[in-house]
Amino acid sequence: MKPVEMELSLTKEEMEYARKFLKREPNPLEWAMIDAEWSEHCSYKSSKPVLKLLPTRGRRVLLGPGYDSGVIDIGDGYVATAHIESHNHPSAIDPYGGAATGIGGVIRDILCMGTRPIALMDSLRFGSIEESEHSRWLFKYVVRGIADYGNCTGIPTVAGEVEFDESFEKNCLVDVVCLGVGRKKGLVLAKASDPGDLVILVGGSTGRDGIHGVTFASKVLTERSEEDRSAVQIPDPFTKKLIIEATLEAVSTGYVHGLKDLGGGGLTCGISEMADKGERGIEIELSRIHLREEDMVPTEVMISESQERMVFIVKDGKEREVCKIFNKYEIPYAIIGTVVRDRNVIVTQNGKEIANLPTRFLANAPIIPRREIKPRIRKAKHKFELPKDISATLLRLLSSPNIASKEWVFRQYDHEVGVRTVVKPGQGDAAVLKLPNGKFAAIKVDGNSKYCYLDPYRGGASCVAEACRNVVAVGGEPVAMLDHCQFGDPNNGEVFWAFSQTVRGIADACRSFSLPCIGGKVSFYNEDKETGKAIKPSPVIVVLGLIDNINHVTTAGLKNEGDAMVVVGSTGLDMGGSEYYRTLGIYDGSPPSIDLDLEKKTMKAVLECIKRGYVSSCHDCSSGGLAVAIAEMCIIGDLGARISLDKVPSERLRVDELLFSESNSRFIISTDKPERTLKIFKRYGIPSAKIGEVSAGPLEFSSKRTRLSCSLQDMKKTYGEAVRRLVEG
Repeated sequence: MKPVEMELSLTKEEMEYARKFLKREPNPLEWAMIDAEWSEHCSYKSSKPVLKLLPTRGRRVLLGPGYDSGVIDIGDGYVATAHIESHNHPSAIDPYGGAATGIGGVIRDILCMGTRPIALMDSLRFGSIEESEHSRWLFKYVVRGIADYGNCTGIPTVAGEVEFDESFEKNCLVDVVCLGVGRKKGLVLAKASDPGDLVILVGGSTGRDGIHGVTFASKVLTERSEEDRSAVQIPDPFTKKLIIEATLEAVSTGYVHGLKDLGGGGLTCGISEMADKGERGIEIELSRIHLREEDMVPTEVMISESQERMVFIVKDGKEREVCKIFNKYEIPYAIIGTVVRDRNVIVTQNGKEIANLPTRFLANAPIIPRREIKPRIRKAKHKFELPKDISATLLRLLSSPNIASKEWVFRQYDHEVGVRTVVKPGQGDAAVLKLPNGKFAAIKVDGNSKYCYLDPYRGGASCVAEACRNVVAVGGEPVAMLDHCQFGDPNNGEVFWAFSQTVRGIADACRSFSLPCIGGKVSFYNEDKETGKAIKPSPVIVVLGLIDNINHVTTAGLKNEGDAMVVVGSTGLDMGGSEYYRTLGIYDGSPPSIDLDLEKKTMKAVLECIKRGYVSSCHDCSSGGLAVAIAEMCIIGDLGARISLDKVPSERLRVDELLFSESNSRFIISTDKPERTLKIFKRYGIPSAKIGEVSAGPLEFSSKRTRLSCSLQDMKKTYGEAVRRLVEG
């Protein structure tokens, strides 16, 4: 097979910096190694200065950004690990393989800490599945790739979210999240610190798949991107399952001093980053590496991103005990090098040195300053007639792919394997899983590109707030977050301004909620070269919460006929970026405002009500507004409700605005103790009101001027079948 051509993505300035630092001309292999490690995907050379705004310290935080996974202390000698990854460009040209290998990569990130992966989530963005056959194809096979890989490894996919928007037509976004647990004393770091330790490459053989993966991810897609199919790795979930068990058993020996997933940049990035973290060097011999194709050249070997590979740093003299475990699971391995005292990455082939680069140079790309240009303000006021049939409008919203049930997605996932799942997909606002110390983890992923497009600061803050509200709604106290910021070309000043403002919004929200960021990712170049169209700014926020008592676990479905319906928070004219506006073809305006102090107080008050046992069901009020939130509670619980709109705390609004506004800081709860519940909200100074009761009949909204009704059957049918019909026909 013909070797893959090595086209460098380095700028002239970066190449000149390299020559000046090294005081020589790097050879072709060294240039390829520099190119991989200095890619935007691996180095964060544009985003690092902005990301410093995020708070990263907290009383539970053991390890934050800069490691394969964030680590928090969950008590009783246990830790939880979490990481988010993406496979956007690979999924755009090979949706099944791209999505599957994204799952594989994020699992390895958890495993690298010496912890067991226990749950997966996904956050997906596609173009309109109502209008685009291409987007339907991508959606169908991305979901299948995630399902097949996760199901085969025996790790449940427990939650997620999907957003559809025309801006993702040429650039789908495929984010995957993994949660792990383990013993605090068993943590392993991705570093090489002890000279003489052995470097062992474990897992699949090295091939030509995945070459240029990180540089492919760090450039704009074009009509010729199909030619980059070799940059897409090949998944192997069955090998992954064996690697999980072998790795955890090997870690238990105490002889594994370092672990690193070979993802982006392959061996180059794996060994250089471990050496840099440990302030040492690493020397490897290429002839010892198991190759899938015999004619591979050194450059291909060093930057290949072939899947199911990990680097172990093992105590010298204890390699036999560790390798015995690999033999037990029939996993290939090779001792390929050693940790050295000098801080250099040295590559040899048949004993001849073919690359020698300083660790700190290779692992730390020069920062690229980016300009920020504020675009024109996208504010507008629209006048339109009140819909004649508001009941029909509600049903239309319930059938929108952005709101409708994602059962078609999660029914393909095994969400119960491992018997940890307490709150399953579709039951509550977040997933809830049992932890080994008897506590429970609540975890949710959220995002809203429409808000961020209109106002990236508000949008970023709102995404954090919504993810936190979802965790609170199931009874969890938010303790940590991860973020993934996805944007167009950072060379575009308007794109970078949006990125910077989004991060500022995320950071301010996190500080207000005392919520540390323990990790994340940045993906630029999500843009179509031919049209010049970038995706809308798309931060994805993962929030992890803890629940001490199973009695505090709360779901969204209505439980008891006669329970009071209580709205928490006030409804304002917050229509910009709303799903209601989208159905009307309105794409500008101002997104919902956000009061971070009020948001924090509201979440604290709701948690207090839950812990006191006052709440039967709880649901965050967000996309689709008040009407959709209550309708979803009815659908999940198979009960109706009678709601008086005149009692809803609000500004002077038209009935459609009151029903479909997407104001922040709102919850809907059902309770058999409304007086006690309202008393708590009053103590916190939070607007709240009893607005109706749970019934056995339809969902009814009434006011002095309006009355509308939707049957439970119509809502369930509309909400439950919309996505399946669009995808399968």
